[in-house]
Amino acid sequence: MGVLFGTSGVRGVVGEQVTPQLAIGLGSALAAYLGNSGAVAIGKDPRTSSDMLEGCFISGLLSGGCNVKRLGMVPTPVVGFATKRLGVKAGVMVTASHNPPEYNGFKLFDSDGMAYTTSVEGKIENLYFKKKWKKATWADIGKIEKADIVQDYIGAFAGETELSREYKVIVDCGNGAATFVAPLALEKIGCKVVPINSQPDGLFPGRPLEPSAENLGELCKMVRSNGADLGIAHDGDADRVAVVDEKGTVAFGDELLALVAASQISAEKSIVVTTVDASRVVDEVVGNRDGTVVRTKVGDVSVATEVKRIGAAFGGEPCGAWIFPGFSMVPDGLLGAVKVLKLLSDSGKNLSELLGPLPDYYTARKKVACPDEKKAKVMSSLPKRLEGAFEEAIELTRIDGVRLGLEDGWVLVRASGTEPIIRVTAEARTPGRANEIVKKAVKILRAKSGK
Repeated sequence: MGVLFGTSGVRGVVGEQVTPQLAIGLGSALAAYLGNSGAVAIGKDPRTSSDMLEGCFISGLLSGGCNVKRLGMVPTPVVGFATKRLGVKAGVMVTASHNPPEYNGFKLFDSDGMAYTTSVEGKIENLYFKKKWKKATWADIGKIEKADIVQDYIGAFAGETELSREYKVIVDCGNGAATFVAPLALEKIGCKVVPINSQPDGLFPGRPLEPSAENLGELCKMVRSNGADLGIAHDGDADRVAVVDEKGTVAFGDELLALVAASQISAEKSIVVTTVDASRVVDEVVGNRDGTVVRTKVGDVSVATEVKRIGAAFGGEPCGAWIFPGFSMVPDGLLGAVKVLKLLSDSGKNLSELLGPLPDYYTARKKVACPDEKKAKVMSSLPKRLEGAFEEAIELTRIDGVRLGLEDGWVLVRASGTEPIIRVTAEARTPGRANEIVKKAVKILRAKSGK
């Protein structure tokens, strides 16, 4: 039996991995999983293929007897919010998030607005591949209803957000699903907003959708030239946020994650969840607030599952996918931007002033070629070999790959699920030390894999 779901839903190149036939089948499988009844909320991003795939997925749902609440073009966090607010059985977002325009896919959410766990994804995959679904009779085919939920979504957090002054914000929507919602949300909390790349366009002409430092040059320039307090950028479906400080410098994702995570700690809830590849700066900043960091597998589904399991105050990844469980269990880039502004307001400082005192850590990365059929064998013997090579090792975890904690850093070795490679990531207090750790780990890997 094949595999549909990755670390964040179903995703692939349109016409190759993701086809109209897949969309119909997945919609039918979801209807079967839901018992061929109830309603499903569905939204989409502006990709050129989204209308087609949305229509096909809806056809699968309707033919399985489910009703549909059509949300239109909205960010992913709006779908998660709508799923719970509208009382439907499930939510679906047609998107490929930060991937290029030729990609598309589907993210699925349960009735609480949380991404399906890997266990549930496995059940839906089984229904899909074995075609274990039934078609409704002509009299029981589902119905479609339009649902406008954006104002409710914004109002749910805007009314509780009070800023000390008017902040000038440049928001880069990336021609994606946040195009209309992000500027409106920022205006609602009292910001002066200058939007860029704010026309929805499935070709995404403004910039690549990944809101990484190399893709945000225009935003950095706009912040400096406009004397703005902050720059905000989102990916295609706005479940991520990237931030530019008042000097026009992109904030490091791990440092921003550390600040936001620490700000969510309270006397009642002091645990935050992040992934195995997050920087040690998160542990230091959260620890200074008497908080505890719990690590889990890479991917927002894993983070959300762990946040729910332990009742954490916050969950997030360095890429800017942050979960605020008091509001929603979906990574929310728009609310994340609001939380950063609230940080500035409460502290009375600029972002660069908040980031400046944080400890410096440096990361080094390397890919090692390894055939898929050899990955399991190479990884199985790796823990002992790594511990033997690093005398300064203090902790080994196998949550996701192999992560070896060192006295002055750490190294993470993970096999790629999509490429014939094994990824090596290391962190230390100096660039030289980070590179040294990576080289040693890579040497061990190559000796075992024969590359």
